[in-house]
Amino acid sequence: MNRIVLEHYPASKLPEDMRGDIDASALVKVEVEVEEVPKKRMTLEELTSMIDKARKGKPDVTSEEAVARVRELRDEWDD
Repeated sequence: MNRIVLEHYPASKLPEDMRGDIDASALVKVEVEVEEVPKKRMTLEELTSMIDKARKGKPDVTSEEAVARVRELRDEWDD
C-alpha cells in the first residue's frame, strides 16, 4: 500500500479546498493513501474477441503434437 504521512505540516501550504476553516498558521497532520480501484471485469464478448485475436494466424495443433513438441524441448535439456 502506498501511503504518505506528513506531521507538523503548515496549513498555509494546503490548497484552499482542503484547508477549509483551518487557520493558515496551524500545523496539521496530512495522510495520503492510494485508493484501490477495482479492476473492470471483461465481458464474455471482450474475452471471446481477445481469444480470437490470439488464435488468428496460428495453426491448429493437436494434443499429441503439442505433447511431442514439449517432450522435444524437454529432451534438449537432458543432453
